[in-house]
Amino acid sequence: MTSLRAAALLLLTAVAGAGLQAAPVTYEIDPSHTYPSFEADHMGLSTWRGKFNLTQGQVLLDKEAGQGSLDIVVDIASVDFGHDLMNKVALGESIFDVEKHPHARYKGRLVGFVEGAPTKVEGELTLHGVTRPLSLTIQRFKCIAHPLHKRELCGADALARLNRADFGIDAGKAYGFDMNVVLRIQVEAVAKP
Repeated sequence: MTSLRAAALLLLTAVAGAGLQAAPVTYEIDPSHTYPSFEADHMGLSTWRGKFNLTQGQVLLDKEAGQGSLDIVVDIASVDFGHDLMNKVALGESIFDVEKHPHARYKGRLVGFVEGAPTKVEGELTLHGVTRPLSLTIQRFKCIAHPLHKRELCGADALARLNRADFGIDAGKAYGFDMNVVLRIQVEAVAKP
């Protein structure tokens, strides 16, 4: 009888313990603190920098299991070079063609976890109507208690390099523009209630 009680107690403990395991948490991208930016060549003379001012999406994160995913949508019309004429040119047919392709989207899996923090994202970028694999290196990742919302807030800085011609954006190639672009993403996301 004692071994039967011990087995029942062990089973109850295992079931109760399973209920206490941390579940994946969904975080909503904070558009006022998330700005994908990029660095692109200008005829080998200088590097032009721009950013996108409107971004939305979600991150699913399970720190204990060392896994997660993200889905981020960027409003291409929000491109900002800090130069009105360049913004207008970038939105036209020769570069982003915002009329046909109003959004860019990145979907990926968080991988390479070290002490609960991802170090990389393996995913796909859809830009200018073309979807291609793109990996992001996470250079910094941290979560804290949000001082105002009283929920967990996570932030990261990520980096990738891509060839814009691979996405059908080859404006300036005939003039010697380098097609390689550095993509930098600063992102903050708060846990959903």
